[in-house]
Amino acid sequence: QVQLVESGGGLVQPGGSLRLSCAASGRTFSQYTVGWFRQAPGKEREFVGAHRRSGGNTYHYADSLKGRFTISRDNAKNTVYLQMDRLNPEDTARYYCAAGQAILSELRQERGYWYWGQGTQVTVSS
Repeated sequence: QVQLVESGGGLVQPGGSLRLSCAASGRTFSQYTVGWFRQAPGKEREFVGAHRRSGGNTYHYADSLKGRFTISRDNAKNTVYLQMDRLNPEDTARYYCAAGQAILSELRQERGYWYWGQGTQVTVSS
């Protein structure tokens, strides 16, 4: 069993940055793929990015977010981070981290993940 807790959300002005954290419990966390998703009001949850351990320790991002969002991982701390730069109002959403054994074809889909956090709200506004 893995429990995930996100933190680091808040209100930020357009053009600003935030770093979200996803702290996990559970000894097996380091073996899981960890993904970040977000859900804006009235919209479906969408893939943000993921770090996949199997298949070469790779990072994957939504095409629209490449270059602005960066995932990093500290297995010693059982924590995964999402660095978000040059934020704009369209990035306003609740951000979730998730963990599982997502295969490559499932990486961008919710079904690839078994465990989910409660999310942290990010609001980009002046």
